[in-house]
Amino acid sequence: MIPQDFIQTLLDRVDIVDVVERYVPLKKAGANYQARCPFHNEKSPSFTVSPTKQFYHCFGCGAHGTAITFLMQHTGMGFVEAVKELASRTGMQVPDDGTRNNPEDGRREQLYELMETAAHFYKGELKNNAAAVAYLKNRGLTGEAAARYGLGYAPDDWQGLARAVADYQDKALEEAGLIIAGEGGKRYDRFRHRVMFPIKNERGKVIAFGGRVLDKGEPKYLNSPETPLFHKGRELYGLHEARRAIQSAGRVIVVEGYMDVVMLAQHGVENAVATLGTAVTSDQVERLLRLADAIVFAFDGDAAGRKAAWRALENSLPQVVDGKRLGFLFLPEGEDPDSYVRGHGRAAFEALLDKALPLSQFLLDEMATKTDLTSPEGKVRLVKLTEPYLDQMRKAPLLARSLRRQLASMSGMPSRAQARFTPGAPSVSIQKRGGQPSPYRVVLQALIQDPARVARLPEVLPNDASPEAQALTGLMARLRQQAGLRLTRHVVESYREQPEQTLMEEAEAAVLVWEETEHDVEADFRGALATLEEHAGRQAATDLSRKQLHELSPDERVRFLRSLQAKKLSVLASAGEGDGRGDSD
Repeated sequence: MIPQDFIQTLLDRVDIVDVVERYVPLKKAGANYQARCPFHNEKSPSFTVSPTKQFYHCFGCGAHGTAITFLMQHTGMGFVEAVKELASRTGMQVPDDGTRNNPEDGRREQLYELMETAAHFYKGELKNNAAAVAYLKNRGLTGEAAARYGLGYAPDDWQGLARAVADYQDKALEEAGLIIAGEGGKRYDRFRHRVMFPIKNERGKVIAFGGRVLDKGEPKYLNSPETPLFHKGRELYGLHEARRAIQSAGRVIVVEGYMDVVMLAQHGVENAVATLGTAVTSDQVERLLRLADAIVFAFDGDAAGRKAAWRALENSLPQVVDGKRLGFLFLPEGEDPDSYVRGHGRAAFEALLDKALPLSQFLLDEMATKTDLTSPEGKVRLVKLTEPYLDQMRKAPLLARSLRRQLASMSGMPSRAQARFTPGAPSVSIQKRGGQPSPYRVVLQALIQDPARVARLPEVLPNDASPEAQALTGLMARLRQQAGLRLTRHVVESYREQPEQTLMEEAEAAVLVWEETEHDVEADFRGALATLEEHAGRQAATDLSRKQLHELSPDERVRFLRSLQAKKLSVLASAGEGDGRGDSD
């Protein structure tokens, strides 16, 4: 890990306004800056950047974070890459903490260079191979579309890449997945006699390839193996090229084939991406939902297509968010997105997209086919089969609740979870009142806004197992142990990759809301603190009352008597308020 004090210094030296403005045009709006959000489609600006707090927040989609987070979300960089990018802008050298060293960094850069060299080589070979050019033309592909996606051709040669690289014996070629080392030291190209589709990360760097065979050889499609640059369960083909179109449309189309993506783009449907020879993964869905409000999975209408769609649904459930839409499109038999858009055009294809089955309907329809709804036993089975899927929708409690109502209607019996708390909702002893945040949340947010407030907090808070209470206790301990956490951005970044990260980021976003509404943070902080102190006092009195008087230490006896006196005064005050006499009696 990169040392935390380096992260703090880095965030102090960079200006988030300068970082964001490289990618998004900002306009001054009072003390802050605003723009249309780069993470979702919107007509009026709801994306706010605070130069004082050095973080951003979108009031539309909820995206928020520091300069580091912005680079990670907007460019697809990893955490370390984002830190190094910002460090290079400020002239800082990322320290060697013993776990990351410069040789490792240099190795990744070498792999990137090799992949770029291979992509350039394959692209050049395409121009010289009549069979590959004829294949693409027969598929209806234009030269412009082929150039946009960097298509190429791997020659029918065991060591074709030897003509492009300086040292064919370099082990990095094998590590990058470009060659295979056989028995007896024999080395040969992984891709031969194939049309090549470069796979890029969100920064536009080539990280892998997909190769489509030109004859009847097997496999029909061959992908790069897992490498230090490429993890097929996370990446998506065409995402780099489609990013702007996805954000503009507010919708992303997920297809199964590389040619589907290229051909859709050629016909004006530029917001499509493809999986990489595997089922849609939960990580891929999470990435896409950060970019778009809707995902449509487009599959063939045959049994294999429906099976793939069901696996996509299963892997999507943990990432479904209330307010986002997931749909499933099943194309007519014998059609795929490539053939359909060529045969019927863009308008017809987009009309199909608009009629995609919502996730809720697809889920319940599929469950209904697995049982007999004409019998009580079948209805019970429907509930038993469906509940585990609904339990996974922790990020979409409202949708899950709606589905449970539909399930109850279909089965004629209440869902077992209808009467329980919404999945993911914390159980707290100090409940929210009137829709207001709990005292723990208020104090937590006030601490994030001004960490110096920790000096005014008591050593011990009420004993409470709720996530907000535990997060507040942990933050208090952290601030007291680490004097360097003196600013909002320091505090939030210190929780990166930790279980409390989401809660802390939500609290951070609320701080910006306060600033926008000129909220009296100090007054709320004092009130919430008084509530917690009163609750802690009652807990202490209850604990002490369980002991015999002779068992109490002198200090405990004094605290016990004070708590009784405070309780008596509280009761008298309440009685006075009730009959209008106050203390006059």
